[in-house]
Amino acid sequence: MSAENGLAARLYRGEAGLNVIGRRKLWFTIAAVLAMIALGSVLFRGFSLGIEFAGGNSFQVPTSVGTLQDAEAATDDALAQAGAHVVTAQRVGGGGGSEFYELRTTELTGEQVQAVKTTLGQQFGIDPESISSNRVSEAWGSQVTNRALLGLVIFLALVTVYLVLRFELNMAIAALFSLLMNLVLTAGIYSIVGFEVTPSTIVGFLTILGFALYDVVVVFDKVQENTRGITANNNQTYGEAANLAVNQSLMRSINTSVVALLPVGGILFIGAGLLGAGTLKDLGLVLFVGMAMAFVTSITLATPLLVVLKNRDPRIDAHNKRVVARRAGATRETPAKGSRKAESTESTEPDEEPVSAEAGAALAGAAAPKVGARPAGKRSGGARGGRPGGGGGNRPGGGKRR
Repeated sequence: MSAENGLAARLYRGEAGLNVIGRRKLWFTIAAVLAMIALGSVLFRGFSLGIEFAGGNSFQVPTSVGTLQDAEAATDDALAQAGAHVVTAQRVGGGGGSEFYELRTTELTGEQVQAVKTTLGQQFGIDPESISSNRVSEAWGSQVTNRALLGLVIFLALVTVYLVLRFELNMAIAALFSLLMNLVLTAGIYSIVGFEVTPSTIVGFLTILGFALYDVVVVFDKVQENTRGITANNNQTYGEAANLAVNQSLMRSINTSVVALLPVGGILFIGAGLLGAGTLKDLGLVLFVGMAMAFVTSITLATPLLVVLKNRDPRIDAHNKRVVARRAGATRETPAKGSRKAESTESTEPDEEPVSAEAGAALAGAAAPKVGARPAGKRSGGARGGRPGGGGGNRPGGGKRR
């Protein structure tokens, strides 16, 4: 298949037949169901909070005791008497004898911490004082959360101002709705799967806001280009022009998302999975989930909602009716061409209100001749050369010109 007939080229020309806007009720229904599931999980199941938010303790054990699995198993055995357990375990340090295993546990008292250190020292044959410990208060996590919420409010306010100045109010509303849905669905995935929420997760949430906004702006820029001056002609409804913009920008959005997800996937699956860099797991996980959700919401929610808002504008609504009426009039004028003509002039927006024949003629503006207009296809006088007798190029006597 040549490049001119490839999927990307057909999408840009609007020939791929992806009717995203026409199926907006389906997308809204799916989004509503997923949002209710996500909110229900957040409200009733909650999140798996890290020790920075729930409070806890951390132990730093020298790597000389063995593998990370050995240290984690021994610590779990020591914590069993206190009714606690290891939450996370990771290898920390940059080599040169400065590496150690950090094991984070649920909250312990001072006596329990000392008992765990003594038990680990006896099991590994090391001095208990070589095992350091720290207590993390949940108050620190609360401060991080409050500052993150403040940053979110400021970000949304600045984004709203930018979108109104750069585009228009309806586009700002649609973009913010898509952005909030992205956060809700990402939070729901974290709650349902049980991913641990850490300060790195909060940082990742704030990071995906910018990426989600970028995806929406790319699509809206093409929508604005396709719909500029759309009411000056009767060729397309606003929804059809917006759907063409989604098709034209879809490959760009896919390419951008794939290129962005590849390094994040490398951080998540290679850095955290294979190399065991636990500090990268929390950040990589929220970025991967959030970026994937940002691509989906920017295509299936932002632009369809924009079309719904714009169709409520009386000027756009009247334009859409003129387009439908013009097509209906063209179909009635050429009945001999059969159903193919009717199918080719159908609107791609099934939700548009039908227009009556009388209203269609009035809106189309070309169905009835103007008052006093000369009938089409006839000339006054009747003669081709304009002579009263109509003899054309011959003389009255029938003789030929010499």
